[in-house]
Amino acid sequence: MLTHTDLENQLNELLCASHWYVGFSGGVDSTVLLYLLHHWCAANPESPTLSAIHINHGMQSAADEWQRHCEGVCRSLQRPLITHTVEVHATGSGEAAARDARYRAFAGQLQPGAVLFLGHHLDDQVETFFLRLLRGAGVQGLAAMPRRRVLGEGQLVRPLLDNSRSEIEHYAAHHGLEYVEDPSNNNIAMDRNFLRARLLPLLASRWPAYRQSVARASGHMAAAALVLADVPETVHSAMGDPGLLLAPLINSLGEVTATRLRAWLRAQGCQMPDNVALIEFLRQLRGAAVDSNPRLAWGTCVLQRYREGIYLLPDFVAPAPTQSLDLEPGMRREVPGVGTVSLQRSVREGLSLAPGEQLALGWRKGGERCRLPGRAGSRSLKTLLQEWNVPPWWRDRVPLLFLGEELLAVGDLARCESTRWRTAAREGEHLWNLSWARSAAASSD
Repeated sequence: MLTHTDLENQLNELLCASHWYVGFSGGVDSTVLLYLLHHWCAANPESPTLSAIHINHGMQSAADEWQRHCEGVCRSLQRPLITHTVEVHATGSGEAAARDARYRAFAGQLQPGAVLFLGHHLDDQVETFFLRLLRGAGVQGLAAMPRRRVLGEGQLVRPLLDNSRSEIEHYAAHHGLEYVEDPSNNNIAMDRNFLRARLLPLLASRWPAYRQSVARASGHMAAAALVLADVPETVHSAMGDPGLLLAPLINSLGEVTATRLRAWLRAQGCQMPDNVALIEFLRQLRGAAVDSNPRLAWGTCVLQRYREGIYLLPDFVAPAPTQSLDLEPGMRREVPGVGTVSLQRSVREGLSLAPGEQLALGWRKGGERCRLPGRAGSRSLKTLLQEWNVPPWWRDRVPLLFLGEELLAVGDLARCESTRWRTAAREGEHLWNLSWARSAAASSD
C-alpha cells in the first residue's frame, strides 16, 4: 500500500526549498497527498515548513462548505491553511477558466524557491493524454503533465504521477480519511468524465496495463519535445569523426539524453543500439573518471568518449596496418582502414627526392620522434598525437612517411625537420607532398 516513504526520493531533492505548499481542494487526491506530506515532514524534521492552499472557485453551491471542511482537516493536523477566493470568468469552458484562475492564485502565492505539490496521479495523466490526442495535439501536448515545472517564482511538483487512482482511494479507505466529492465528476457530458466512466474501463477490460503503457508513451513524447527544442551541440574530432559535446548529455535527464542520442545516431545512419546497453553507457559516462573512455559497440557502429565529447568511430573494415609499404612519387596507395595515401606534386614547398628514390609508409610502433620546424629538440610521436587531439582509435592508423630511418611526415598533420624539405623548387627539380584522403569506409563525416 502507498506510504509516505514512497515519496522519499522525490522529496529529498526538494529539501532546500524555501517553503512547501500542497494544493488542497478537499477531494480524495489532495487529501491523501496532504496526509502523505504531513507524515513525511513529521518523520523528517529538517523538511521545509508545510502549508496547504485551498482555492474557492465559488462555482458550486457547496463551495463554502468544502472550504470549511479543509479548514477542519488542517486544524486537526496542525498545518496552516491559506485560502483564496477567485472569480471565474468563463467565456468558453468553465473547467478551463477555473483552472486558469486557480493556477494564477497558486503562482501568486509562491515566493522564490517555494514548491507547490499537486495531487495529480497516473489516471489523471492518462486522461490528459487521451483528451489531448483527441484534440489533435502535437508532441508537446502529448507529453501530458510534467512531473515538475516552473510556476511563478517557485516550482510545481506532482509526486503521485506513478500512482493510480485506486491506490490513492485505498490509502484513504485504510486510514479512514474524510474527503469531499464533487458531484460534477458524475456528469458524463464533460469530456474527462466520459473518458473516465465509459472509454477507459473498456480499454482496461482488454489491456489491463494500459495506464503504464500510456504513461510510458507520454514520457517518450516529453523527451522528444525536449529533443526538438534543444538540439545537441555537435563537434568533430581532429580527424573529422562526428560527435556530441559530453557536458549537455550527462547533465540532462536519462530518458532525455537517450532520446537525443538516438535521434542523432539515426541521422548518422546507425541502427539503434539496445536500450539497456545505451542506458548503461550513459551511466558510465556520468560516473567516469576524467581519463577514462567508456565505449559502446553494436552492429557496425561504435561510440566512445574522448576528452570533452563522445564520437562515432569510423567503420574500420580492417585492423590497423603493421607492414610498411613502398611509396613513389605519383603513386597512390589504397590502405584498408586508413584511406588513400599518395605523393602529390607540389607547385610550392615540398619534399625533394633524387631520381628513383623511394619512400616508405610506416605505422606507429612506439619510440618514434619528430622535430617540428622552428622548434628545438625532437618530441615523441606519442606526445605529439596527444597534443594534436588525435583520438586513440586513429593513432595507429596515421600514415608515417619515412626515407630510410628518417621520419619526414606524420600523415597530413605535420612535417618533421629535414634537409629534404624545400620552400621552393630548384631548376629542374620537382617537390612532393604527402596526401591522405580518409576513405568513406574509414570516415563518417
